[in-house]
Amino acid sequence: MQKPLTVLVFAGMMLSACGGWRESRVNPSNWFGPSNPAPVATATEGEVNPLIPRNSGKGLFDRPDAVDATVPITRVTELKVEPTTTGAIVYAVGVANRQGAYDAELRRVISDENTEAGIIAYTFRVNYPREATPQGPENTRTVRAAANLSRKDLAGIKLIRVEGQQGALESRRR
Repeated sequence: MQKPLTVLVFAGMMLSACGGWRESRVNPSNWFGPSNPAPVATATEGEVNPLIPRNSGKGLFDRPDAVDATVPITRVTELKVEPTTTGAIVYAVGVANRQGAYDAELRRVISDENTEAGIIAYTFRVNYPREATPQGPENTRTVRAAANLSRKDLAGIKLIRVEGQQGALESRRR
């Protein structure tokens, strides 16, 4: 017990006498100096490396762009805007042309006219199966979708509009 204690006290005294640790090369905290501003090298039009191909779009193993197969829903039957603590949720119910509609979404329509008038417009879009499906009764063709709006999105908005193929529904701010 006395031997390890003596070695520990001796090592502690030797290390405490090392005041040059801060500036030594062994200290990893000073391997890099302080940050200084540096000029940014800008490439001019003539300094392009001819060995690097220009951005030609797709790479060799990239998949082709997905084709948008969605269509507007036949008729929008219900629109409800419910306030939340962070903004609002827009709920829409629509009736599809035939059974089997899937991937329902409210796709935002952005235009200068809508922005200036304080309107948020959505198109209620759905996908249909490739194979033929029966039309069926209306309750089997009913589809629901929702979209979330933040307080920032709602700033200055007077009207929320959801459009389908055969009409649209609107909800005005009170």
